[in-house]
Amino acid sequence: MPSHPEPAQDSTRESRPLDLHADVAVLTAALLDVESVSGNEATLADQVEQALRALGHLQITRDGDAIVARTELGRAERVILAGHLDTVPLPTTPGSRGTVPSSWEGSVGDGVLYGRGAVDMKGGVAVQLALAATLTEPIRDLTFVFYDHEEVEASLSGLARLARNHRELLDADFGILLEPTDGVVEGGCNGTMRFEARTRGQAAHSARAWMGHNAIHDAAEILSRLRDYDPLTVAVDGLDYRESLNAVKIRGGIAGNVIPDEAVVEINYRFAPDKSLDQAEAVVRELLEGFELDRTDAAPGARPGLDQPAAAAFVAAVGGQPKPKFGWTDVARLGQLGIPAVNFGPGDALLAHSDDEHVSGQAVRDCLAALTRWLS
Repeated sequence: MPSHPEPAQDSTRESRPLDLHADVAVLTAALLDVESVSGNEATLADQVEQALRALGHLQITRDGDAIVARTELGRAERVILAGHLDTVPLPTTPGSRGTVPSSWEGSVGDGVLYGRGAVDMKGGVAVQLALAATLTEPIRDLTFVFYDHEEVEASLSGLARLARNHRELLDADFGILLEPTDGVVEGGCNGTMRFEARTRGQAAHSARAWMGHNAIHDAAEILSRLRDYDPLTVAVDGLDYRESLNAVKIRGGIAGNVIPDEAVVEINYRFAPDKSLDQAEAVVRELLEGFELDRTDAAPGARPGLDQPAAAAFVAAVGGQPKPKFGWTDVARLGQLGIPAVNFGPGDALLAHSDDEHVSGQAVRDCLAALTRWLS
């Protein structure tokens, strides 16, 4: 496929108003042109709010860098369509195509769109915005939620803040999170939990190592147990969820001539939605018995809930064979609010957070078409 020349850096691109009636793939590119790494969502939130307020048929509420837009048509059902505005940090690899601004391979609008957030999840946010602009008389009342701080620790979540400050705005019969699913329904999600496993030693000069005790060497046992652990695949309501348990970071030592007196292994456990937080924590504590272990973050998973009438009707409408969601998403948070929810959005989740993150223009259009059919 011939390559379309990448656009030159244009400092005005971020300040241009969003055109919600443009081709949804081109709208995705406009969103990508606005850098919105977690903690820096304000510029994009401003543009989203401005574009939504211009529509006239929606009631708009802003809380920090989160925006809620609702129809009030008195329909028998209400559906939430939610997506986060933030992305993980921009790639640092030289020559990466994931940095701002966006770039196309193939003709603009029809080819493949590269940029940080193309998959996770500005393609999905573009679909939300297009639906908000075009569905002035949907058959279900709609609540569009655009929120900040999804890609960081749960305590900062913009969706959680909305639930605390404006719980009434999130009342709904069903929810769709437009995370990337390659255009098929993904039910539920794994839970996620983080730990710090710590070993302690005694500092000494490295020339007289026998006078101390090396905490980094002791951490080898933690790594060995994690390496040898065989993660489970757990069937939940007809879907198979693969777990994973991994060391994701390690730190220790203060200088090249000092025996380290402390080492810390950071651990991430992705666990099937059949487990509560306490049950998941027990798995890790049993594996690492004898070591000092602190849980630093946790978010429960969500069961698929595909037997719920609203979810079953949505699956029937969009087609395809439902799959499990292995990563954690905010369907779990919606589930805690009593809202059955699924993941459904454009793009391949395996490309999320990669240096060549990309989505095809057609995938974004197909997602928009499927949701338009269901809601019209």
